[in-house]
Amino acid sequence: MTLKAFQEYYADHLSHCYGCGRLNPDGLQIKSFWDGDESVCRFRPRPYHTAIPGYVYGGLITSLIDCHSTGTASAAAHRAQGRAMDSPPALRFLTASLQVDFLRPTPIDAELEVRGRVEEVKGRKVVVVSELFARGEVCARGRVVAVQVPEHLQAPLSP
Repeated sequence: MTLKAFQEYYADHLSHCYGCGRLNPDGLQIKSFWDGDESVCRFRPRPYHTAIPGYVYGGLITSLIDCHSTGTASAAAHRAQGRAMDSPPALRFLTASLQVDFLRPTPIDAELEVRGRVEEVKGRKVVVVSELFARGEVCARGRVVAVQVPEHLQAPLSP
């Protein structure tokens, strides 16, 4: 695995997302890395991420899949162009489509692992399929169509 998470390459003004923003102190601050041809993210749910006692809220699962997949899209686009994530111009992605299938209840007292596979890189679009595991079992599967952030949204807002 690489030492620096995909999300650590995001510019400060693009680092406030609830799921993956390193500058959001109230957010999840997930971190995604390459593990060969797959991307991986690990997350430990907190008691307040509860749906029903003992199980994780589906919105958290969806957020993990969403942000992990868009981070993977960014890394995959850079990889497809044969360049490092810190090379300009930055390639950042937003969710155009998100589909999540919940396959079994996800225990809240286990570390969650999200693994992503890049299905397609085509122009400004990247498709990522991610699976969320708890205790080695697939609990949810998601498919994200991510699109490159338009240039006008990549620039910092003026005060």
